[in-house]
Amino acid sequence: MKKLLVTGSSGLIGSECVTYFDRRGWKVHGVDNNMRRDFFGPDGDTEWNLRRILAATKSFTHNCIDIRDRETLLGFVGGLKPDFIIHCAAQPSHDLAASRPFDDFDVNAVGTLNMLEAARRFCPEAPFCYMSTNKVYGDTPNRLPLKELESRWEYADKSDYGGIKETMSIDNSLHSVFGASKVAADVMVQEYGRYFGMKTACYRGGCLTGPAHSAAELHGFLAYLIKCVKEKRKYRIFGYKGKQVRDNIHSLDVCRAFEAFHKNPRSGEVYNLGGGRANSVSVLEAIRMAEDVTGKKLEYEYVEQNRKGDHICYISDLSKMKKHFPGWGISKSLPDIFKEIAAVALA
Repeated sequence: MKKLLVTGSSGLIGSECVTYFDRRGWKVHGVDNNMRRDFFGPDGDTEWNLRRILAATKSFTHNCIDIRDRETLLGFVGGLKPDFIIHCAAQPSHDLAASRPFDDFDVNAVGTLNMLEAARRFCPEAPFCYMSTNKVYGDTPNRLPLKELESRWEYADKSDYGGIKETMSIDNSLHSVFGASKVAADVMVQEYGRYFGMKTACYRGGCLTGPAHSAAELHGFLAYLIKCVKEKRKYRIFGYKGKQVRDNIHSLDVCRAFEAFHKNPRSGEVYNLGGGRANSVSVLEAIRMAEDVTGKKLEYEYVEQNRKGDHICYISDLSKMKKHFPGWGISKSLPDIFKEIAAVALA
């Protein structure tokens, strides 16, 4: 039986990978120490999700390991020698990183180095998928000409309509501390592919979403929005008139992208991975969609100050992904995503 190692296995993408590959006959080994609870408090606790995937899977083993613990991680990977690695474990909030820079860098950058070196020593042939972030581009996307529409910001230049390409510079921009730590990890994943010839890929995610998200205000846009509607919490919009745009991709489609890479791996690749233009939505538009799908009104307030380094309009150009993996595409539309998150949240 093929062995898959998933880090961050109780999180949104990690747990989706666990159930997805378990159904396809893999023996899945997860690594997760629920540090999300430490980062985000009760909202971020993933224990409920771990219980869910343990009940839903046939060949899944959970391992409570901190990826910063180098010796333990090396010993674990050395004993397991997986056939495929999906590395999702991270400190995911650019807001939180500013107050906990050591934790942020140790988890995101050093933890990724630990994973890469463990793979190089013990299973160098195993394809290695790394869940990066669009924050590696810093605030460079904000330099693109924009125009203001009634409910969203939009690219003013027709050549930008398809979204952000992988060729955008990651230099000379404000990244946030989180973005910088993810840049370090992203470049290292590329380097292990190019220098050592390993089959590695960085996926620079846009808004990753789905019903398995343990969402908090600092991370988990759509799921947190619907949680606020459900629990009658006041939602805060941070700057840009609430017209900032994100493209949203369901965790299932992220898993399908990883699967496509496993079937046709390459060395040191980079892919922008989001929902693309069809799944793009502004905060104001998302509020209306959340209200429509739940049948409830959201109480919200506007905070003039935007989040530092935040993107005004970010849409992923998926053309490289589709060129390299023609069988892959977005299978979950934006309305599908809203309905699915709401159905779980309101159950």
